[in-house]
Amino acid sequence: MRVAVRFFARLREEVGAARQEWELSPGSTVRELWQSLCAAFPPLAAYEERLGIALNAEYASWETPLQEGDEVAFLPPVSGGKTPPLALLREPIEVGQVVASVAAPDCGAVVVFLGTVRNHSQGRRVRALEYEAYPEMALREMERIRQEIRQRWGLERVAIVHRLGHLEVGEVSVVIAVAAPHRAEAFEACRYAIERLKESVPIWKKEMGEEGEVWVEGPRPPSP
Repeated sequence: MRVAVRFFARLREEVGAARQEWELSPGSTVRELWQSLCAAFPPLAAYEERLGIALNAEYASWETPLQEGDEVAFLPPVSGGKTPPLALLREPIEVGQVVASVAAPDCGAVVVFLGTVRNHSQGRRVRALEYEAYPEMALREMERIRQEIRQRWGLERVAIVHRLGHLEVGEVSVVIAVAAPHRAEAFEACRYAIERLKESVPIWKKEMGEEGEVWVEGPRPPSP
C-alpha cells in the first residue's frame, strides 16, 4: 500500500523533501513506517524520542495501523518546547509520552492521574467498556479546562488524553498529567482537571458485563 509522509523543520532538512510517497506492506503500523524511513534516511533515528505523530491531521500513536492513502506527519517539537497534548485516541495511550510532554526544567513536580477499567460497577461485573465522544466539542472543553487551570494556578504544562472505543478490564482510559514548580498546586490542578472532565466533557461510557450492557449517566451537562 502507499501512504503520504510529511516532514517539517529539521526532519524536512534531513530527508531533503517536505513530502514523500512511501510503499508499505498492508497492515503496517506507524512504527513500521518510521523504521522503513530510518533505513532509507539513517539520521532520522536520532529524533525518535521527541517526535509527535499525526495521522490524517489527528494525533496518533506508534502502534496505529495504516491504510492505503493515509497521510502521516512526524512532528518535531515546536519552537519554545513541546505543547502538552489534548487528545482523543482509539489506540492505547502511551503514558510515558504524555508524562514527558509536560516535563520542564522549571517544574519540580509532575502529578499523573491514570483512569483504568475496573471489573465491577455498582454491584455488577464488568468485562469491558465502550467510550463515545462528541470529538470537536470534547477537545474544546478539554482546552477550556486547561485554560481554567492556567487562570487558577498559573500552570502551563497540562496534558489530557482520553481513549475512545472498546477497552478491556485493566486498560488505561484517561491520562492527566500536570507539571508545576511545587507539588501542592500540581496535585490540586490534576484533581481539578479530572473532576471537570467528568462534569463537562461530552464523553459517554457503556458498561458491558454478564448482565448485559448499560450506558452510565452522570449529572446533566452544564448550561451556558
